[in-house]
Amino acid sequence: MFVDQVSVYVKAGDGGNGLVAYRREKYVPLGGPAGGDGGNGGDVVFKVDEGLNTLMDFRYNRHFKAKRGENGMSQNQHGKNANPLVIDVPPGTTVVDEETKEVIADLTTHGQEAVIAKSGRGGRGNSRFATPRNPAPEIAENGEPGQERNIKVELKLLADVGLVGFPSVGKSTLLSVVSAAKPKIADYHFTTLAPNLGVVDTADNRSFVMADLPGLIEGAHEGIGLGHQFLRHVERTRVILHVIDMSRFEGRDPYDDFVKINQELAEYDKQLMDRPQIIAANKMDMPGAEENLQEFKAKLTDEYPIHSISALTKDGLRDILFEIADTLDKIPKHSNVIEDVDEKVVYRYKKEETPFTITRDSDGAYVLSGNKIEKLFKMTDFAKDEAVQRFSRQIRGMGVDDALRKRGAKDGDTIRIGDFEFEFIE
Repeated sequence: MFVDQVSVYVKAGDGGNGLVAYRREKYVPLGGPAGGDGGNGGDVVFKVDEGLNTLMDFRYNRHFKAKRGENGMSQNQHGKNANPLVIDVPPGTTVVDEETKEVIADLTTHGQEAVIAKSGRGGRGNSRFATPRNPAPEIAENGEPGQERNIKVELKLLADVGLVGFPSVGKSTLLSVVSAAKPKIADYHFTTLAPNLGVVDTADNRSFVMADLPGLIEGAHEGIGLGHQFLRHVERTRVILHVIDMSRFEGRDPYDDFVKINQELAEYDKQLMDRPQIIAANKMDMPGAEENLQEFKAKLTDEYPIHSISALTKDGLRDILFEIADTLDKIPKHSNVIEDVDEKVVYRYKKEETPFTITRDSDGAYVLSGNKIEKLFKMTDFAKDEAVQRFSRQIRGMGVDDALRKRGAKDGDTIRIGDFEFEFIE
């Protein structure tokens, strides 16, 4: 089964907790704090494996969680960092954050890696909090929570040549005779429901990857028919091989088919019209095909290489494969040209995130939420009085007390962060 789009949940590893400990060695008076830091959690990393060509592995496992870091130990021993969780993906994989719609990564080359979810750092042990004023602190941080996000993983096939055309014009048959691929072939529309890949070898020992893509219909750029499921795979092809049925077996006009397909490609992405396009006039073994081809050429206004072929009898295939190979030799591997300009983007403005927001529950409690304050809460060990006092100082410094007063909070009112509740004290 070909899977080219899937939604996935990823969670990076939390950091390990820091430790409160003290030196207790013989002949060492006033040993002082000796609690080690926790280890960092593991990142979630996507890595390109050119041996894959589908997102099938994501179909049955849509939750990926990296391991957390090891907790800190006594004698200032640092906890072990967790190894990253490396997930193999095929070339051409794009990763998008479902909430922000931001493109996190676009992975195209073998071995390329991208961090999809960043791990949390380890919490600091009490050795880190020692000061001349408090040489033996009872404070240690919990590990920072790792990043978690819902992502959309999308595959756009990295094929050298993409076969386009209306349903039943012979694209699958052509791929089956020029490569070892065995696509399903039948005499009804949309036999091909998913792209098929095949490696084509020419007579002069050149090779390229050809993709047989599902048939197009009018309105495909708006999602009609197989729509975007098909068109996303055309984006990365270097050459478009336009297969046209010259037999008029189904009563369609070849030139009209040609215009409609190109219009759909242009409506989806105008850059596709800049790709080299070769026309394969197929089914030339049928009666009347030669006359239809002459009529087609007369109507054609732009210059396109046209090759008469019959995928069934294999006539003309040698020459068209040479034409494709020659065209591929002339164009770069990556069709998206980066303009050479003097300007450089050094910084990208990012609006500062609000550290906290205040809402009220139906029971009258004030609810504090926000990434910054929730992270601070999770990294505080509320079993230690000093840690609680530090947390109070930190949220006061963030302006939480003043904001609560402005919202009408009074002495004794309930304040809630997650599942934790405490009283507001003036």
